Amino acid sequence: MSVEVFLRHRRGAFALDVAFVTRGGVTALFGPSGAGKTSIVSVIAGLLRPQEGRIAVNGRVLLDTSTRLSVPAEARRTAMVFQDSRLFPHMSVRDNLLFGWRRAPVKADAATIDHVVDLLGLGGLLGRAPRGLSGGEKSRVALGRALLASPDMLLLDEPLASLDAARRDEILPYLEKLARETRLPMLYVSHSVEEVARLADEIVVLQDGRVKAQGSVFDLLTDVDAIAGAPPLGAVFEATLAGQRADGLSLLAFDGGVLAVAKLSRPPGARLRVRLRAEDIMLACEEPRAISANNVLPCIVGAVRAHGDQADIQLLCGATKLAARITGASRARLGLEPGVSAFAIVKSVTVEREAG
Repeated sequence: MSVEVFLRHRRGAFALDVAFVTRGGVTALFGPSGAGKTSIVSVIAGLLRPQEGRIAVNGRVLLDTSTRLSVPAEARRTAMVFQDSRLFPHMSVRDNLLFGWRRAPVKADAATIDHVVDLLGLGGLLGRAPRGLSGGEKSRVALGRALLASPDMLLLDEPLASLDAARRDEILPYLEKLARETRLPMLYVSHSVEEVARLADEIVVLQDGRVKAQGSVFDLLTDVDAIAGAPPLGAVFEATLAGQRADGLSLLAFDGGVLAVAKLSRPPGARLRVRLRAEDIMLACEEPRAISANNVLPCIVGAVRAHGDQADIQLLCGATKLAARITGASRARLGLEPGVSAFAIVKSVTVEREAG
């Protein structure tokens, strides 16, 4: 399902001027605070009327200021989830969920309601009031209420921003299941590289009200210019569980080599999304011997970006792009320039989720 966005809007000194098209899946609107992310999803949801713009979801035009067309918010079939959940305090969890269902143009049947409850792990919460829920539980209820409104797409405006690290870790697996099982197009607003790496298929990078870059999560998280200065830079790619080593480590094959990781419980052949954080990659000009790291990958330096006393190094490992963040002094000492051969010493590998 495609989402077409063209917007121009000025508010005080801030000017929003963006145009992009997404192709379904999870698209992250990524950028610092004040980049225009929330304004974009608010326009799509019908909560903000821009001075100039056009919005179309799968060919259905929701807004076209040139013809004075603006579909009312309640008829757009978009569901928005905010960072503060916005549950009704006087309603139980069950009634909060059914609030979205009652207002849906096409109401889900009982089996679908039960599936959403199971998907988000809400079965034990239905009779409780919002005041007795944790932040992560409130977020799950808000997601369920949005799903039961039978939307054509979900708009998530930094839904984890108000949660502490433990609650974020609690809710992220549910968001991953949601993306994988519902196949519902999502626009996910975030300034967290960690969240984007785990959830997104595509990224639209925003800066100062403009689109700075757009592309797949696999390409942009290693683009040292597109995500410049956003700690931590990283690499995301898909790998296949190829088997187990005699010492208990699992082997992940990807287009660039094989990684040995802590034992995984998935079956052989499982497709997994893998992340290598930039700070977890060391670089060497010669292949190191007798070291504790399980993974050393031969690479070619693809691009270099220096900023302050640090340098971001893009690496080409077969057809897979990686990225490392090192000191400028180390970069100069090793003579790392585009085209130079190097070895990436991988200190840690994170298996984010099942691919697809």
